[in-house]
Amino acid sequence: MSTGPDGKGAFEAATGDGPPPAGDPEQRSREVRSALDGLRQIRRLTAPPGADAGAVPADWERRQPVRAVALALEAGGLAPSAVDATGARTATGYRVGAGERPATAVVTWLGPPGSGAAGQEAEALAACAAALGRLGWEALLYKGPRGRRFLEVEPAPTAAGPGPS
Repeated sequence: MSTGPDGKGAFEAATGDGPPPAGDPEQRSREVRSALDGLRQIRRLTAPPGADAGAVPADWERRQPVRAVALALEAGGLAPSAVDATGARTATGYRVGAGERPATAVVTWLGPPGSGAAGQEAEALAACAAALGRLGWEALLYKGPRGRRFLEVEPAPTAAGPGPS
């Protein structure tokens, strides 16, 4: 995809389970755009016959849904949550984790205790679903334990046939 701000290593989209993205916000924005451009190129080069190349996730995305969904959310301008070295939440935002089925991911809206994240989650998850939909992901809203909402995300079906269910 692209290199990190130090010119070394691969770009990693923020999943909400690490430290906040470091460095210059403008540089990070350029890296996200570059990664998204790379993803779109992968889609164009690997789209199955008869499919809209930009409308559905590529095989790479289906194999790594957490990374792909995190990139889609970050590229959509949404803020990731973050944790410190002890694992304590330090920022309110999305968190992307693995789904129970292959090619799926789960998106939650989390924040530090007292941040009001629970009160923001309906609107925030709707924004996440919209950003994901623009990049060919289907996001279904569910209520989990203690009434907290989450999105279950999977690739939209391709025009050439259904995606994994």
